[in-house]
Amino acid sequence: MTTESPRRDDRSVPSRRKGPLELRRRQALQGTSDQHLLDTHGAGRFVHTDPWRVMRIQSEFVEGFGALAELGPAISIFGSARTLPGSGYYETAVEIGRLLAREGVAVITGGGPGSMEAANRGAVDGSGTSVGLGIELPFETGFNPWVDLGVNFRYFFARKTMFVKYAHGFVVLPGGLGTLDELFEAMVLVQTGKVTSFPIVLVGTRFWGPMVHWLRNTLLTEGMISAEDMDLIQITDTAEDAVELVLAGFRRDNQERRGGMFGSAEEDEEEEVWSPEKADGE
Repeated sequence: MTTESPRRDDRSVPSRRKGPLELRRRQALQGTSDQHLLDTHGAGRFVHTDPWRVMRIQSEFVEGFGALAELGPAISIFGSARTLPGSGYYETAVEIGRLLAREGVAVITGGGPGSMEAANRGAVDGSGTSVGLGIELPFETGFNPWVDLGVNFRYFFARKTMFVKYAHGFVVLPGGLGTLDELFEAMVLVQTGKVTSFPIVLVGTRFWGPMVHWLRNTLLTEGMISAEDMDLIQITDTAEDAVELVLAGFRRDNQERRGGMFGSAEEDEEEEVWSPEKADGE
């Protein structure tokens, strides 16, 4: 003969709610959130905890969105911080920034020296909007003097989101690991459909040629990428061509988003497609 174990009366089990949580037994014996907040004294160790970091990360997104939401058409320009003033790459970046500004397009850079400074300088010379998205680094130098709107970030991933979210394309000058990081991330976002087709223009065939050769003759040959992935980037040597290519890609993508699955003819009538000619008249 067997007997059932007596059922425990749920009312005898300590329990309480803590925000959205239901806590029972030993978990219920913890102090309340208000107790932890008001009874904690001494060193501010809490500012180094993960929940506090989440709040800081959230604040970076809020500040970035608030600062850039009304920026208008923009292109992000990347390149080495080590590019020397007066060099060919520097002068090319200045001209790209100037030409974009004259087309009514804002210029976004990392806000540092080198090619970033050059592009911001060109934007100012062209009477355009010059934006710098800085990052906290052990060797940071602050914003270059040509940044008119600067937003500084603690976290790379928050900063990267702003580069993509508020730009309509990338122009990439010769650079190092940071430049390569931004380039390949943009390519992956387009390849995987995380962003709709996004023009990416590389400047400097001599510099980028070996990398493109490796992509085509190693990754593609080994089946690591598809043939159409090679179309994610375009290469040129002049500032004029770079601006023409990135703006042509932007206009094409802008129109595609308003047709097919992205819109309708009625929506096209209500919302005008941006163009440099319209920007000049504003």
